[in-house]
Amino acid sequence: MATSLINFGHPALIVVDVQAGFDDAEFWGPRDNPSCEGNIAALVRMWRSESWPVVFVRHDSDNPLSPLSPSSSGHAFKDVIEGSPDLLISKRVNSSFYGTPDLHAWLGVEGIDQVVICGITTNHCCETTARMAWNLGYDTHFVIDATHTFDRVGPDGTTVPAATLSAITATNLHGEFATVVMTGDLLSD
Repeated sequence: MATSLINFGHPALIVVDVQAGFDDAEFWGPRDNPSCEGNIAALVRMWRSESWPVVFVRHDSDNPLSPLSPSSSGHAFKDVIEGSPDLLISKRVNSSFYGTPDLHAWLGVEGIDQVVICGITTNHCCETTARMAWNLGYDTHFVIDATHTFDRVGPDGTTVPAATLSAITATNLHGEFATVVMTGDLLSD
C-alpha cells in the first residue's frame, strides 16, 4: 500500500525523457544525482504493482546533431525504462503537455487528476511539465531525487552546478506548482 501522499485513486506517473542520449557527457557536461535512474525504476515498478497508469515521454530533437535526434541511437529509452507504457508521448518542446498524443486530453478521458513527475532534465522538461500540470489543475507531485540535470553556463558566463539548479527547481516548484517529494516518500511500505 502506498503512502498517504498518493491516495486519490490511480495517479499517473509521468516519466519524462529518460533517453540514452543523456548519457553523452561530452555533449551535456557534468550531471548531478547518480541515483536518478534507480529511483525512476523503483517508481515504475511500484506504479505497475499498484496497476496505476504510467506515461513515457520521449523527446524528438529537431537538431540532427543532438543525441536525442530520432536518427540517433541516443533517442532510445535507457534500460531502466522497461515494459510498455499506458501512453507514449513524443514531443519536440519542453512540456510533455505539448506532445503527441495529447497528454491533457488522455488524462481527462482516464479521469486522472493527480500526476507524479520524474525524469530528465530537472530544470527543463520536468519542471516545465510540472508547471503546466499545476496550471491545468492537476494535483502535481515532483519527485526531485528521481530527476537529474547538468551544469549550465549563465548569461554572465558563470557555471551553475547541476545540484544547485536542482535545488532551485525544487524551491521554485514546492508549494507553488507542485509538492516536491523524494522517492522514498512514495514507495510502498
